[in-house]
Amino acid sequence: MLRERSLRRRMASSSTAAAALVVAALLLSSSPSPAAAAAAGRGGELRMKHSDGGYSYNRTLAHIFVQYASAVYTSDLTSLFAWTCPRCQGGTKGFEMIEIIVDVENCLQAFVGIAPDPQSIIIAFRGTQEHSVSNWIEDLFWKQLDVGYPGMPDAMVHHGFYTAYYNTTVRHEILESVQWARKTYGRLPINVVGHSMGGALASFCALDLSVKYGSQEVQLMTFGQPRVGNPSFAAYFSDQVPRTIRVTHQNDIVPHLPPYFCYLGEWTYHHFSREVWLHETIVGNVVTRNETICDGSGEDPTCSRSVYGRSVADHLEYYGVSLHADSRGTCQFVIGSTNTAYGSILEVDRTIIMTRYPQEWHAVESI
Repeated sequence: MLRERSLRRRMASSSTAAAALVVAALLLSSSPSPAAAAAAGRGGELRMKHSDGGYSYNRTLAHIFVQYASAVYTSDLTSLFAWTCPRCQGGTKGFEMIEIIVDVENCLQAFVGIAPDPQSIIIAFRGTQEHSVSNWIEDLFWKQLDVGYPGMPDAMVHHGFYTAYYNTTVRHEILESVQWARKTYGRLPINVVGHSMGGALASFCALDLSVKYGSQEVQLMTFGQPRVGNPSFAAYFSDQVPRTIRVTHQNDIVPHLPPYFCYLGEWTYHHFSREVWLHETIVGNVVTRNETICDGSGEDPTCSRSVYGRSVADHLEYYGVSLHADSRGTCQFVIGSTNTAYGSILEVDRTIIMTRYPQEWHAVESI
């Protein structure tokens, strides 16, 4: 028999349609100029170029990593840990789970494991649940830059994004799992992925790990993530995590949030680079799917900023892969009554931890 635990968080009473109206009205104040939109309309081609430092976009890896970003939404933790869930197929075959972390109170979920191809440590963060995404999007408009990033003058982020990673059990468990994995499997490179809010958490995690292990050890790829900090933070992030790809899709609304206002200087949100914009162009009856490699500014006006991003549907699918919860409700999970795949199940500070490694490792050490 399966035991089901769920936590339904209070949601705003506004409907999806009402939220969309608010979103559309507010986006007009931060949308690009018609000239920028016209420039992007030249599309129809696949622009590929190397980014700074010789790091380039890899389509094959993107198609693999988006499957991990999808799998982390799985609510059946037993099948997720055994890697037998419906989303645990395709290019992720052979993945070995090390640990799943579910912060019940904050509705966060992440996992750490070992991938055979590319051979590396994979860390994946779940985004906002489908049934609360409209309210979450509406809230993104009002998030203020209200926390200075430690050790970086002038760098500001929003405390909600910051605390969701740094002030929860999730960070401690991820660092512990990475340490165990590198001592057990060797000094493997680390790939961090996430969608939506999970992309914001993945960004902080990649920065954290890059500072700890070195920038050449960590690669980040996110899908439909929001802005997380101001221009100073974006510049610092790009220096510390140069192996970064931030994928956006067509008219996905979330990459447009919180809004960017170029005239506010350090008091506006600003994306870090490098963006890859997935979009379609239609000429007559011919539909061309484009993957545009954007410039190194983080706010390329010819990429996703060239359109009025208003689509929730485009946010929930990347590369044809669904990126939303596989169950109803805002935050729920299921654990089988018995399973020999994981060594233990712990509950620490309202966080469920399913882990493969011995529990004497529950103290993070330097390596």
